[in-house]
Amino acid sequence: MKTRRPLLAPLSLAALSLLLASLACGPTGGGTVAPTPEPQTGGGSGAVSSLDGVKSATIQIEAQGTFIDPEFGMIANAAGRGSGFIIDPSGIAVTNNHVVAGSALLRVYVGGEDEAKNATILGVSECSDLAVIDLEGDGYPYLDWFDGDIDTGLPIYAAGFPLGDPEYTLLEGIVAKARAGGETRWASDDYVIEHTADTNPGNSGGPIVTEDGQIVGVHYAGNAQTRQAWAISRDEALPVIERLQDGRDVDSIGVNGEVVMSEDGSLYGVWVAAVTSGSPADEAGVRGGDIITSLEGLYVGSDGTMADYCDVLRSHDASDTLAIEVLRYSSGEVLAGQLNGRPLETAATFATDLGGDDAATSDQGQAYTEYVAVQDDYGAIQMEVPTSWAEVDGAPEEGPNGSVFSSIWAAPNLQEFINTWGVPGVKFQVTGEKEKVGGHIQMLEVTRSYPFLSACTLDDRYDYNDGVYRGAFDYYTRCGGTADYLILAAVPIQANSDVLVFVQIQIVSQADLDAAQRILDTFNIVGSLP
Repeated sequence: MKTRRPLLAPLSLAALSLLLASLACGPTGGGTVAPTPEPQTGGGSGAVSSLDGVKSATIQIEAQGTFIDPEFGMIANAAGRGSGFIIDPSGIAVTNNHVVAGSALLRVYVGGEDEAKNATILGVSECSDLAVIDLEGDGYPYLDWFDGDIDTGLPIYAAGFPLGDPEYTLLEGIVAKARAGGETRWASDDYVIEHTADTNPGNSGGPIVTEDGQIVGVHYAGNAQTRQAWAISRDEALPVIERLQDGRDVDSIGVNGEVVMSEDGSLYGVWVAAVTSGSPADEAGVRGGDIITSLEGLYVGSDGTMADYCDVLRSHDASDTLAIEVLRYSSGEVLAGQLNGRPLETAATFATDLGGDDAATSDQGQAYTEYVAVQDDYGAIQMEVPTSWAEVDGAPEEGPNGSVFSSIWAAPNLQEFINTWGVPGVKFQVTGEKEKVGGHIQMLEVTRSYPFLSACTLDDRYDYNDGVYRGAFDYYTRCGGTADYLILAAVPIQANSDVLVFVQIQIVSQADLDAAQRILDTFNIVGSLP
């Protein structure tokens, strides 16, 4: 029988703390720290005109709120710190989305001051990992954007307040790559700047500046092991910041998240640490701790990055209705709904969802009270069926392109199950040679051309995820006027990626719906496939 297996490698409390402090910025260290004399700003406009003046326009941000860990549950009043910088004398400042999204309040310290200022979030972009905030008051020093070419070898400095320390640092380096890849587990930029300044957690959101104190990019990641660091390039950041400054979110549904993946890479999605109140995600019912597994029918995070997730968002307007599916780790539920549409609800069980009021299964039939486990001839696969489905054939079968399927047929009468619509039954098959037969959706598409299904009406295709297997099933009604027919194609969530599962169930009565549920609850691989 199937058992619910751990869906993700446990996410430790230490990992959560690192996420809150600086989701993307792994510890780095050891670099040259440039001197930090008293700030100097240029002219009456307040714009910084020298490296010495950068400190006056650099801020430390403390974001406080409640975040949810899939293993440990709610962690209330957690506070993480990042950096940022002011770009307008009215107090408009830039930081990373992962520094502020989902927070209840922000405390901002300007230029190393001891007294915190309040700030509000104007707009965020999950995909670009950018946010714009508005500090109370005005008359602030601010930074201008560098207007030259950003080329390899350009001397740069990373300014900020790393490690939650109130002491300002300025770290020297150069641009190592002007157009490095920008797809990560927490953001999706076309390209980013790779630089050599030895940043630390807490530098996230801080400015990367030239020797004249002009902004080259927005720091957002570092790696201590490889001694690499990255920043969102000016050319990528500016168009997004201009929209955020106007109070509009960009490529965002209102979550603070990153892609998580099981150790074997078979389960993946966007883990939601927190949700912004009033956002599309919040209105749909997404909660902290949920794992977004698909958007608009597309599985997201399969390559370990936000690329697919962000491609969907960038292909639609913010007000568009989008299908969303989440795994609620705390309860093991799979929920489906819509952004800007139908709220999330628990996916219905097969016993209540299969067949409508006009389905051929309106006849209740005699309930099955006893079930028995049956296996194929090799002892490789197993399921439970009603004891009255006493005719069982467990011989392997040959599939397309020389593939071999472990197979079990079970029914009260196999010949009548195969040749008529009046007798229930099941055919359960598994192959370890998926590359020869195609993926689960491809298999379902092939079955739609089966001649015997011309006697049926296709109800719809439904997503399937029972915590052990995921895939889809087609449900047919009024087959020959007397039966319903289910065809499921699925793959293991945490198992060999070459395995494909195929289940066909003929349903003649309501009692057979209950049997179908039992089959889907118990089918599994229990031995070595032939």
